[in-house]
Amino acid sequence: MEFTNQLCNCFCLALILMLGVWSSEATSRNLQDASMYERYEQWMAHYGRVYNDMTEKEDRFKIFKDNVAFIESSNNAGNKLYKLSVNQFADLTNEEFTTARNRFKGHECSTKTTTFKYENASVPATMDWRQKGAVTPIKDQGQCGCCWAFSAVAAMEGITQLTTGKLISLSEQELVDCDVNGEDQGCEGGLMDDAFQFINQNHGLSTETNYPYTGVDGTCNAKKEADHAASITGHEDVPANSESALLKAVANQPISVAIDASGSDFQFYSSGVFTGTCGTSLDHGVTAVGYGASNDGTKYWLVKNSWGEQWGEEGYIRMQRDVAAPEGLCGIAMEASYPTA
Repeated sequence: MEFTNQLCNCFCLALILMLGVWSSEATSRNLQDASMYERYEQWMAHYGRVYNDMTEKEDRFKIFKDNVAFIESSNNAGNKLYKLSVNQFADLTNEEFTTARNRFKGHECSTKTTTFKYENASVPATMDWRQKGAVTPIKDQGQCGCCWAFSAVAAMEGITQLTTGKLISLSEQELVDCDVNGEDQGCEGGLMDDAFQFINQNHGLSTETNYPYTGVDGTCNAKKEADHAASITGHEDVPANSESALLKAVANQPISVAIDASGSDFQFYSSGVFTGTCGTSLDHGVTAVGYGASNDGTKYWLVKNSWGEQWGEEGYIRMQRDVAAPEGLCGIAMEASYPTA
């Protein structure tokens, strides 16, 4: 009987200890969830996010929590040259994000021109076209998939400054509304080469002020379209799959480039030289506006994006340069092109 009582007492004690552990873990989880939810609401307030109802808010919270876990896991790895952050896209799945923002429509069989005027150009050790006054402030395409228009316009703004000495913010919306050339379909996507072709055939492009950005497909305003502020004579393609050719081009003017920006690392990129994993399924148009090397010697491309100043390094990303693959990191050297003055 005494042995049975002792055994019963031991069992009860073990049960109490187990219940205590479970209770502690449950309390810890509840505290973690409460802390995360508070962080979520602070994030909502910071970015002015408002949802239709509590169901949508709870669904977005689950996505937010998963994204935060991904970001913190990546940053804690400690073996990367770049960092991620909880930015304005933290309540979107990667599929939702890329569907809305990445609509470059290029393809590997695009017709390529045979001329490349920078073939024998000299290449300085570093270049930053921002410091030379050839880059307008960062813009934000919003939920319209017209990255192609922002890329083409940024390149045109660059060559216009280089030839006239005037930095003019030009109109992406005019391309969205009026360019129905080739692959270009406004917010549904397009191609920088087709944009350059349209601008040349149209004898120019209007200013941002005259034809402001709305972020939605609109009807072409013929009167505003006719008010040209800058023009080009045509465009050329950089020889494909050659970072050395792209380097010569970027050394001489801002260049439209296409990249594979489909990964979550791109969605949440914050700082540093991006060396992340990416493919060559080109889905996003951006603009290479320089190059250089970081303090540890890592070579990079300086790339202007169109996702607003709160993304990346105040709207820019530094992408690793001179990688082993001929197409460059994320395919940056596959379909580069530039307008000619």
